[in-house]
Amino acid sequence: MFDIDKYLRIGRKIIPIRIFKATQPTYHFLLAFSAALVYRFPSRKIFVLGVTGTKGKTSTLEVANAILEKAGYKTALASTLRFKVGDESENNLFKMTMPGRFFVQKFLRRAVREKCQYALLEITSEGAKQFRHKFIALDALIFTNLAKEHIESHGSFEAYRDAKLKIAKALESSRKKRRIIIANTDDENANRFLNINVPEKIEFGIKEVEPFILKKKGMDFTFKGEKISTYLSGVFNLYNILAAATFAFSQSIGLETIRRAVEEFKGTPGRMEEVDEGQDFTIVVDYAHTTDSLEKVYEVFQNSSKICVLGSTGGGRDKWKRPELGRIADTYCHHIILTNEDPYDEDPQGIVEDVSGGIKRPIYEVIMDRREAIRKALSLAKTGDTVIITGKGTDPYIMGPNGTKLEWSDSKITREELRTLLGKSI
Repeated sequence: MFDIDKYLRIGRKIIPIRIFKATQPTYHFLLAFSAALVYRFPSRKIFVLGVTGTKGKTSTLEVANAILEKAGYKTALASTLRFKVGDESENNLFKMTMPGRFFVQKFLRRAVREKCQYALLEITSEGAKQFRHKFIALDALIFTNLAKEHIESHGSFEAYRDAKLKIAKALESSRKKRRIIIANTDDENANRFLNINVPEKIEFGIKEVEPFILKKKGMDFTFKGEKISTYLSGVFNLYNILAAATFAFSQSIGLETIRRAVEEFKGTPGRMEEVDEGQDFTIVVDYAHTTDSLEKVYEVFQNSSKICVLGSTGGGRDKWKRPELGRIADTYCHHIILTNEDPYDEDPQGIVEDVSGGIKRPIYEVIMDRREAIRKALSLAKTGDTVIITGKGTDPYIMGPNGTKLEWSDSKITREELRTLLGKSI
């Protein structure tokens, strides 16, 4: 097959930057249209749910998928974590939430071919900025929340928010009949997403499930009169469940089915993922890489002594947040180990120094080798402590200079080091 994406990328390299910037919208539009044309506009043949927001997209999609499957539907799912069509699933190794337009359209065509009834997609601001959402006919969109992120890429929070709003506008202009916007009205930006011309607008917020009970492991809450228990912890996960359940309810899925699906859902890999080998302390691996998400994770374990492993991504991304990450760790953690994350072409030591700028207490050390940092954290843990390893979640690589990458898995490495510490075979 003629690979237009390949040749347009070559053109991007040889066209002078000033001219390319001027023609960039056309470039991205042509890519999106070409991909949809090649794969015959597959989104027109399947119910497409998009999820957008700063945090909670992957978990919301996974819970929604679990409910739909429990209701007997065949689903396809594309997220930061994985690509799934029916019973077949593979990890997302792209190091991006929303891959290129040809990949997404091919994925949707496969979902149609395999007779899936629902396609669930994470849709990002970076994707919208590059028109990757174009020519995807949405039936429904969930807005989770907005927080400061990707500021360097977009130029300002307002520009970041506007990129997200383009996704809502895509729902508005979709040719699908029903068109549902579902928005978290506890977020101050919700009205901007609800202020689009679609037939159905559904609001949700934490008051709907109050009173709820947060336990050491899990939560109890009530959704539309149905009492539900979940393995997931943290108020942020309650929002994710609520978003997914609200969508499922809009699809006329019964409360009993929603309850059973949520209660059976064990969690999303790399999101508050526990590593357990029978040790007398808790280990959690989480993707938290924004200031807000990091604080939310730490708050869940505020009643235990915390040993925290963290860093920050390089490549010029959101440098403003590095000392803020350090400040939050300084507020919640009892011991901090700063380490390498994804330096790209930046000096890893410089990134860590930026993070340490927010730490005021003498409670941190620097171990640049991430495996060694995890090993040290585990060795320091005592009975009842919590080791929290953040920043990468299920990311499959550590990204280095000049496009180099090292295969990686925080949970796998943590389990290996833990088993060695406990004297178990790997």
